[in-house]
Amino acid sequence: MQTVREIKERTEAFFSKKSVPNPKLDTDTLIAHFLGIKRLELYLDMDRPLTEHQLDELRILVKRRANREPLQYIIGTTDFYGLTIKVDPRALIPRQETEELVDLIVARLPVAPKRVLDLGTGSGAIALALASKYPEAFITAIELNPDAIALANENVAVLNLVDRVRIIEGNWWSPMADDDNFDLIVSNPPYLTEAELQSAEPEVINHEPHSALVSGKDGLNDFRILLEGAPKYLCSNGLLAMETGIAQGQVLSEMATIAGLTSECVDDLSDRPRFFFATAKHA
Repeated sequence: MQTVREIKERTEAFFSKKSVPNPKLDTDTLIAHFLGIKRLELYLDMDRPLTEHQLDELRILVKRRANREPLQYIIGTTDFYGLTIKVDPRALIPRQETEELVDLIVARLPVAPKRVLDLGTGSGAIALALASKYPEAFITAIELNPDAIALANENVAVLNLVDRVRIIEGNWWSPMADDDNFDLIVSNPPYLTEAELQSAEPEVINHEPHSALVSGKDGLNDFRILLEGAPKYLCSNGLLAMETGIAQGQVLSEMATIAGLTSECVDDLSDRPRFFFATAKHA
């Protein structure tokens, strides 16, 4: 039988050979998940032997990661804004930048929102994070992909938020009634071009849903729809908050002005222009 230490060393070397990013972290996370323990607990039990049956099962997971399947899909969950979110190929994996977007929203809202709209909710991560942050808010989450809707509803149920988060099938503004209005509208829409997608990591190209990533030749098709409709559904003093591509700020500002919005581009923690906020000019 081989020990955790031996398997850990061999897996790290194998991941490095296969150009897996963060081979040490991924090795620790994958083995800890397999053993049902926390990652740091591995280092308290490095001489623990694994049976041949255990090794056979672990090798399957290691091979999946070596083939550049996202670690989060293999494990089945990811941490997002203090919540454990179920993830699989039905929707994009929530990123750290999107957690930053939630933090920036909280910093910009002097009053807790009561009605929130999340457009293109995917796994439901943003809607659920806002529901956990604002216990008096009701969140409507729109999603076009039926598979992603099923995943989002699973997350809503697991987190016991069925009374405050409603997932609706639809294409951006299409499910909205004329008199709907929201204190906060948030979206992490597709914003890559086809060329940008082809230069992405294999995890993205081969495993994540392209429909949630690419938005036309210039990556702006969905932003055009979002900015055109936002003034109609924003309350007075309401906030529109979006994650964007790092080269889209200027054109989005111009589009927002045409739509009658006052806008601001904000950098992420890596000093890249990643987020876009807007309010109605009459607010």
